[in-house]
Amino acid sequence: ICKIKNPLLLLIILLVAVCAVTFIYLMCGSQAAPLVCERLVHPLDQLVPHHFEGSWALVAGSLNHSPSMEALRRRDSITMYFSNSSEASTLSYTQINRFGDQCQYLRYNISAEGSTFTFDVQSRFSLSMYFLHTSCPDCVVMRWLVKSSRRISTDLYLLSRRREVEQKELEEFRAQLKCYQLPEPVVMDSTKALCPEQPENQPTAAAAPQAEETVAQKA
Repeated sequence: ICKIKNPLLLLIILLVAVCAVTFIYLMCGSQAAPLVCERLVHPLDQLVPHHFEGSWALVAGSLNHSPSMEALRRRDSITMYFSNSSEASTLSYTQINRFGDQCQYLRYNISAEGSTFTFDVQSRFSLSMYFLHTSCPDCVVMRWLVKSSRRISTDLYLLSRRREVEQKELEEFRAQLKCYQLPEPVVMDSTKALCPEQPENQPTAAAAPQAEETVAQKA
């Protein structure tokens, strides 16, 4: 091995070597990121309907529509129920929003076709859903696509059988949000009570328009 006696030449060689290593590292990182996102945003193809049955607590959510993000922050808790209907390709969906001591019950039918789930909202707007990858064993990640005359938005929601998840599971969800370029999530307060599955009394007619508007805002 030859010895380089010129200090300036040695410094130049070292700088070139450092730049080369840095370039290779950055190139590897830029190629790895799309591969990670490809896994995180890919809709689940093989779905087992009974896996979704029962109640799920919303742990965190994010969407690219600011008014709806604010609406989500005002909810104390959100529970979602899935149940099979008489038709194999249809699910019953109930979302229960809690505001203080008030509970709001919203019920819809969802039709399934492949990996796409479409909400029956009677032509008021378009709402479709996909389930995404998650390594959390008792979680689901939902991607909602909302299209209406007022807005088009993408929403991601992390649901779990638990009220809160481990930090690594939440970080994986945050990575999914970055893939979709969505803002930091609203993380629900696990100490706030959930509403019961069935309402104690039927909502009044005056409350119906408010419920419809809340779904249209989609939080």
